[in-house]
Amino acid sequence: MRFEHKIAFRYLIMHKEVRFVNLISTISVIGVTIGVAALIVVLSVYNGFSGLVSSILVGFDPYVRIERTVRADTSAYAEVIRCLSTYPEVKDSIRYAPFIAGKALVVSRNVNRVVNIRGIQADRLARVSGVGEKIVLGSLNLAKGHGIVIGMVLADRLGVLIGDTIAIMSPAGAELAALQMGLPLIKKFRVVGMYESNNKEYDSYYAFTDLASAQTLFVAGGKIDGYDVRLQNPDEADKLKNHLQKNIGKEYSVLTWYDLHKELYVVMQLERWAAFIILCLIIAVASFNLLGSLTMTVIQKQRDIGILKSMGATNDSIKRIFLTQGVLVGSIGTLAGTLLGLGVVFAQKTYDIFPLDPTVYIISALPMEMHVVDIIIVGFAAIGLCTLASRKPAKRAAQLLPARALRWE
Repeated sequence: MRFEHKIAFRYLIMHKEVRFVNLISTISVIGVTIGVAALIVVLSVYNGFSGLVSSILVGFDPYVRIERTVRADTSAYAEVIRCLSTYPEVKDSIRYAPFIAGKALVVSRNVNRVVNIRGIQADRLARVSGVGEKIVLGSLNLAKGHGIVIGMVLADRLGVLIGDTIAIMSPAGAELAALQMGLPLIKKFRVVGMYESNNKEYDSYYAFTDLASAQTLFVAGGKIDGYDVRLQNPDEADKLKNHLQKNIGKEYSVLTWYDLHKELYVVMQLERWAAFIILCLIIAVASFNLLGSLTMTVIQKQRDIGILKSMGATNDSIKRIFLTQGVLVGSIGTLAGTLLGLGVVFAQKTYDIFPLDPTVYIISALPMEMHVVDIIIVGFAAIGLCTLASRKPAKRAAQLLPARALRWE
């Protein structure tokens, strides 16, 4: 151990004659500890909610969606099919399927509701979306006679059960009907299944039927809106997107699961960074305390600094003593705060010490998920702020002249 480190450690823990300075240093360590622990806990909560949202959205939506600006025949997607079939992650045609989507008015008894209708090939629906895993009543058998799968919330509002028939009014004939120049196009569908995705937006406003029935409802002929693709690993979605964009024309739009909900993820990231910056202020306040304690230490140790310089210590050595003291305060506070924060995260994941009302939320306790990268960033931020705060006192100590320091000795 270098002599600068030994002296810095001694100054930090052996201030018998300067108890007030000791108190300020202790407050600095406590402040860094609280700041680091708070950052770790809050970032873990954000990670937990982000993971929960991603699991709900990715578990239900396709991983990649390919569309054109206007509806087209399946032959217009020949180039897309060729690119998909050559991509290693898409090993068989069952992992992608054509779809058509649109809004329509659902009528059941005296209840009307506008919903999003998605038509996908019946034998591929379960492979390109997560709706098959969310079925709680009935089945996903859409092949027989205009079957439809709706969310539990929508079923409750419409007052329908498995096997009931609902009428869906297409927007295709609504304009002529409003002008009294024709009748609205209405098709009847039989409810064959109900799903629950833990997402009220989906459960209330999305319904699934087979491709042919949806094409008839929207008067689309044999045209489709695009293709849904599902991979074995959602992290591969960006690679597939890049692969498609390089090999297909610009008339196609390729969206990943992240792009489909980009606004939501951007807001979550902004909130995460805002919380990080605000909680860093706790560490900044602790670093100001450190600045005060080190300044007072320099004043109290002028004689020691003068003796060290007269014995040959350089300005850089003196500066390193007080910089090391700042790093020690930051390191001790970071270590203690990390252990405290990880303890809270572990206790929450094990014992649910912060419960939530399951009748209001879809989870029973506050979700937490710790990332190693977050611990590293928080640690560097805490130690960096403490080191920055110690630069001014260290520079002042280095500039102290030995003759002035020993004048009255």
